[in-house]
Amino acid sequence: MKRAKPLWGLILLGSLATVGSAFSQEPSTEALSKAATLAQQQLKQTFTNLSFEDFGPSPIKGPIYQANAGGRMVYYAPESEHILFAAIYDRSGVNVTALAQDAAARKRIAAIDRSKALIVGPPGAPEVIEFTDPDCPYCRALDRFWATKAAEGKPVRRVIFFVSGIHPTAASKAEHILCAKDSEGTFRAIYGGTAPAKLDQCPDGHARLAAHDAAVKGIGLSGTPTLILDGKLISGFQQGEIEGWLQQKQGQDHAGK
Repeated sequence: MKRAKPLWGLILLGSLATVGSAFSQEPSTEALSKAATLAQQQLKQTFTNLSFEDFGPSPIKGPIYQANAGGRMVYYAPESEHILFAAIYDRSGVNVTALAQDAAARKRIAAIDRSKALIVGPPGAPEVIEFTDPDCPYCRALDRFWATKAAEGKPVRRVIFFVSGIHPTAASKAEHILCAKDSEGTFRAIYGGTAPAKLDQCPDGHARLAAHDAAVKGIGLSGTPTLILDGKLISGFQQGEIEGWLQQKQGQDHAGK
């Protein structure tokens, strides 16, 4: 998945906003110098594990506001008309931007209509919400991973939504799967690389795929695969993180027995 690289100009929002306000009032050079010196001292005292060079005034002026843009937090300074794609950390090293994105994602996850999803896997197994694309190589690798885990006696129950806006034939393959009498078998065949020459269409499959598109838009996804594990959004095939989650779920099951 491609993501924009975070900027680091928002580590100390409070200090930046203070300096920005000073700019808007056109303070004297001496007052500005004192404010910058104080901000630099505060930066060094707060983030002692980092070293800084070329400290100076920011082009940002006035207050900074936070907004959710398709599942990603952005920051806007209306006075200077700057938008920032940034990761903000507090003095304890906590990524508060990630926390805000996670909270927003949880709200959107709660609104997903699971009745239109394709369900693969046994009842009672740990549940995974999975956004996938039939033409995505990493999605196919993830499908093989789940098959391996099932063979090891660690199955999951996959609540699958298709992402059809990335590859040109993804939508037709997804609708074919949703129209099939044996949707799970057809899903496994296509993800295994076997697609028929003629792909079926049907009103129910088309309507369900439209519901999948709405779920994708609601979550604000831009890449596949994306998983939701106990409310946490995992972007890409992050095998180590998925393995850790599976081990945790197994431990919970054993403790319950």
